[in-house]
Amino acid sequence: MIKKYLVIGNPIEHSLSPKLHNHWLKENNINATYDKKILEEKDLQSIIYEVKEKKINGINVTVPFKKVVIPFLDELSPEAKDTQSVNTIYFQNGITIGHNTDIIGFELAIKYAKYDISGKKIFILGAGGVAPSIIYSLKKMKASKITLTNRTKEKAENLKKLFPQIELVEWGDIKDFDMIINTTSLGLKENDKVPINYDQIGSGKFFYDVIYNPKKTNFLFEAKKRGHKIENGKMMFVYQARAAFGYFTKAPNARDGLIPLINKKVLQLLEND
Repeated sequence: MIKKYLVIGNPIEHSLSPKLHNHWLKENNINATYDKKILEEKDLQSIIYEVKEKKINGINVTVPFKKVVIPFLDELSPEAKDTQSVNTIYFQNGITIGHNTDIIGFELAIKYAKYDISGKKIFILGAGGVAPSIIYSLKKMKASKITLTNRTKEKAENLKKLFPQIELVEWGDIKDFDMIINTTSLGLKENDKVPINYDQIGSGKFFYDVIYNPKKTNFLFEAKKRGHKIENGKMMFVYQARAAFGYFTKAPNARDGLIPLINKKVLQLLEND
């Protein structure tokens, strides 16, 4: 029987998850398919029911459903519970489990970029989607200060309830930082602009955008033009996907008996998109 995996979100067109997972499924001779599906919030309960019925064997979750999907699940991993964010859903021992692989994805991506977070001041744009996972990771990596701004103040305040140590500032008010992270969807469209005066920022900063498609958002383009270090979300995407693939196909460890998942071929696959 062919197993079925999905990534759900809205929007979902930009997602390269099917390309990556289908490549891994084929490489490892796993009889399965991985597709993307656009949903409305009202569809979440029925799609989780399909996981319980084993009609769907695993789901990846992207914006805007990482938090709102939680009430429909039976159990959360400690990471998903602490961040109130789920990006990986699978069925095990008769229950649906929500897990968060964004945390390990971000940590490994920063390691890959050879950047040391320890003692650094971090500025985060956005309070939805992946923001709690990034804050959780930054704390683990011993950032000295985390400041956050969001267009909707209420969302930022809700995040502060989860992480009381973060400092909130008004949208558009940019504080001093060593690293700035865009966790918003600003950049998915060509004309999207992040409200930053790039010329007022000192030199030698690290600009990180969780968006990986397009490869270089305006946010990164403007930073690169001024000589800053930049990184898009490609490696975070690849690392979180690798972890999710492990839970889907041989939970919970992707390495046991499987072909190495990240190699030049995989990275070229994404470059060619």
